[in-house]
Amino acid sequence: MIEFEKLDLSNKDKYLPYLQTSAHRGCGYSLANLYMWGRQKVAIVGGRLAIFSHYAGNTVYPFPVGNADPKEAVDAIIHDAQQRGIPCRFTGLSCEDKQFLEKEYPGKFRYHCGRDNFDYVYDINDLADLKGRKFQQKRNHVNKFVQTFPDYYVKPLDETTLPGCRNMVDNWYYRRNIENPHEDIQMEQVALGRAFRNYQELGLDGLVLYAGGKLAAVTMGSFLDDETVDVHFEKADSDIPGAYAMINREFARYLRDKYPNLRYLNREDDLGSAGLRKAKLSYNPHHMVEKCWAHLIVEEYDD
Repeated sequence: MIEFEKLDLSNKDKYLPYLQTSAHRGCGYSLANLYMWGRQKVAIVGGRLAIFSHYAGNTVYPFPVGNADPKEAVDAIIHDAQQRGIPCRFTGLSCEDKQFLEKEYPGKFRYHCGRDNFDYVYDINDLADLKGRKFQQKRNHVNKFVQTFPDYYVKPLDETTLPGCRNMVDNWYYRRNIENPHEDIQMEQVALGRAFRNYQELGLDGLVLYAGGKLAAVTMGSFLDDETVDVHFEKADSDIPGAYAMINREFARYLRDKYPNLRYLNREDDLGSAGLRKAKLSYNPHHMVEKCWAHLIVEEYDD
């Protein structure tokens, strides 16, 4: 059985070299997301980072990451699941990972690639500049916001702006729970609370938008690799029209100015929400990150 240890931010320098090789696998391999969502344990196996994840009632193994050949780590995880008496389910598979499993373990896995879990990845210049006909509607929203709130300004999310943002977000969830009492947003609220409490340790970077003399929106993200930032959260005051469009544009500009080598913003998946899918598609993603599950279908596994 693999000796997994609890994901500990004090050991993040041990994990990051493995995680930062996996931007093509999507937001599930962000250190911040691993810490904020669910309960994760990790171990170094065969030169790869193996992850044992308990999330939303499911126990799964995100496909082990790193530059070493994955065979040793995958074999160890299969045996680990058998010894624990649990299903062996790999998540976060890229196309290459799926091809590896099909070649090395023919007929032993059942696969599912769900569109609801694909990440939307955008060219940072598209979101920062909103050029061309395809962004005309977005420019209209931003221009109207500027006309309505000519005194708007932004500040980095830091120790001086965090308290106000936490209050705004608490109010956002309070109102959302009243307006949509059957919507399950508790896990998101817990995750965002972890982000606020561990903002520095998680390597998060964020921006706050002010308009009309009040806090209008907040967003935050972290690096997946040198070229990609994962945008984890974006919340805006629903009483301020255009706040979401404005914080989206301003965050892209802020990150581009601060990190000149940055090329992409991963704005994560849509979870199958029709409204969220429409909104994400309206920003014309550069590409999607396709992610699959693999479920071991044989009762016994032989080397």
